[in-house]
Amino acid sequence: MAAPADTPPADGYGTEPAASTYVSRETPTREEDDPPLAMEAMRAVQILNPSGEVTMPRPERTRVMCVANQKGGVGKTTTTVNLAVALALHGNRVLVVDLDPQGNASTGLNVPHHTGVPDVYDCLIDSVPLEEVAQAVEGIPNLWCVPATIDLAGAEIELVSVVARESRLARAIAAYPGHFDYVFIDCPPSLGLLTVNALVAAQEVLIPIQCEYYALEGLNQLIQNINLVRQHLNPKLEVSTILLTMYDRRTRLADAVEQDVRNHFGDKVLQAVIPRNVRVSEAPSYGQSVMTYDPGSRGATSYFEAAQEIAERGVMEPVSRNA
Repeated sequence: MAAPADTPPADGYGTEPAASTYVSRETPTREEDDPPLAMEAMRAVQILNPSGEVTMPRPERTRVMCVANQKGGVGKTTTTVNLAVALALHGNRVLVVDLDPQGNASTGLNVPHHTGVPDVYDCLIDSVPLEEVAQAVEGIPNLWCVPATIDLAGAEIELVSVVARESRLARAIAAYPGHFDYVFIDCPPSLGLLTVNALVAAQEVLIPIQCEYYALEGLNQLIQNINLVRQHLNPKLEVSTILLTMYDRRTRLADAVEQDVRNHFGDKVLQAVIPRNVRVSEAPSYGQSVMTYDPGSRGATSYFEAAQEIAERGVMEPVSRNA
């Protein structure tokens, strides 16, 4: 697979593609728009997988994936939580590392992250072993979360004077005694030391891109930082996955952005596209992922398809293990 280009396309966003290549999603079939109850129930059973019969392929080695985008509100945390839950429900052992001081991934997984709870800050600053702060996610077998508390907000400043500050998280993950199939690192919407720690710890970068006009705003800087980390700190790092989120089928703009992203990043872009879906937005307020909150919804189905695609790609293209 070719390495990502150093810079994203400079223009073309918001313009409509040529009529010969334009494929509109504006007019969904009734089945897509309002699935019958029986179909919704069938999807729910497939996603929740109560019997454990449906399994997603497990990678030969641990895949450490950093979910990053310096632009806020593009679906980083939502993507992290729902992919992790989908993979865990289908036979994979998954660890989520919440590296965002806001602690939204911890909230979405209903993991306590109030002041005083051992968290990822203790691992980065005080070298507390990761297994001592990881919590099992209630109701989801094979899923663990390392929470983030507000203490993490000061970690960027405190890390400045720490020896080997860029590799603190990588060493913590490498020292974990158990084996995971996937480690997802949810990054803050910035390019500071926390994100650098995530990039050094990971082998793969998953970039969620919102299907809006400003989708690639700042992406050039993120790609440059990824290239710098690859050159100086982590030669195994690559942008392996692009996921289009918040797709609004009522607009041609979403189709234009999708086509431009696919033209630029090629096979790195997942075929699964995450639509705008109210269930996806509601789920965190109940301390759940959309997979468990409303497994028959289009949001849950789309994340399930994205997780399945990531799992299948991992089997076809094994990655090196660093955990």
